Amino acid sequence: MGFLALAAGTEGTVEEVRDDRRESTEVREYARLKSLLDDFGHQMPPGSRAQLEEQIGALEPAWIAYQQAEIPVRVRVRLDNGFVLRDTAGDVFVAV
Repeated sequence: MGFLALAAGTEGTVEEVRDDRRESTEVREYARLKSLLDDFGHQMPPGSRAQLEEQIGALEPAWIAYQQAEIPVRVRVRLDNGFVLRDTAGDVFVAV
């Protein structure tokens, strides 16, 4: 990482923000099953619905941890002076 000092009032445009969180298999499965329950749960037989709710409950801790995790963000910023900061960690930007 380096240091870049810009003159006061230097403006720019954030052109891209990318969320770099990695979804685990459990997180993807939770999202898939939850969507299935939300969309078709009312049509399911009670036993199947209960089994699906059980599976979702078992995966819920992984989902909660994923939602609460700090989101690493990568950004691309084009400053008005033509300088471009590409694929830069979002947490390195601070207002002074």
